[in-house]
Amino acid sequence: MAGSAAAPFDPRALAARLHSLHRAGKQAPTASFSLPGDLHHAMDAQNFLAADEGIASNAWKVTVSPDGQAVTAPLHPYVQADSGAQIPWHKGIKFEAEIAVRLGKDLPVRHNGSYTRAELVDAIATVHLGAELLVSAIEESGKDSFLLFLADRLGNNGYVLGPTVAKSAIDTASGTPLKVTLNGQSIYDAPAQHPKGDVLTWLLAYANDGLRPESSLKAGALVTTGTLCGAIELEAPGTIEIVLDGETRLHLTVA
Repeated sequence: MAGSAAAPFDPRALAARLHSLHRAGKQAPTASFSLPGDLHHAMDAQNFLAADEGIASNAWKVTVSPDGQAVTAPLHPYVQADSGAQIPWHKGIKFEAEIAVRLGKDLPVRHNGSYTRAELVDAIATVHLGAELLVSAIEESGKDSFLLFLADRLGNNGYVLGPTVAKSAIDTASGTPLKVTLNGQSIYDAPAQHPKGDVLTWLLAYANDGLRPESSLKAGALVTTGTLCGAIELEAPGTIEIVLDGETRLHLTVA
């Protein structure tokens, strides 16, 4: 008896399941999902999930897959610290202090040649201190299937945009003193350290991806560039204070 053919991947169904899990505050193991077969499938599911969640902000996170493919996901909920920043607390939520940049110029897709880091820096209008919150609907996050994790918006569960810092911070952030407290108790006190050293590494890789959407990286877009302190699990809700270089401060509440 011939075996039945596998059902085609349904990105809308995956998005609906991820959305349902997030709404219920639950997680499920990777093995229980129908997995995206490639980057296109994963991004289709991510786009449906963003639609289900009503995401309208022009704010993004960027990283690189295990095989070196630059990818993005929308940040949601997205708030600015001066508007009374509060992000919902969930069991297992993690926190990252980050540098974010807002583009002042379009970076059109280049099919011939690549952007230099200097060109990317020139396109940046402002640089900010920011905070990302992470909770995935997948128990293993991206450990077993990066494509599934990509569909789940790379685990993003909120972003707080803080004050501007000197533009030179994109060159000097790694190694700068960074202190983070939760309810007054230290959870990080060491030099900031981006996983790639240079906070613009992943954004430059994405700018030079000839397959990214033509609508991406337009003037006004806000892009966060990756953690400066690793991913720190928040065991309880409360008030977080980030202090970069002893001067720039960002307060937020995880409630």
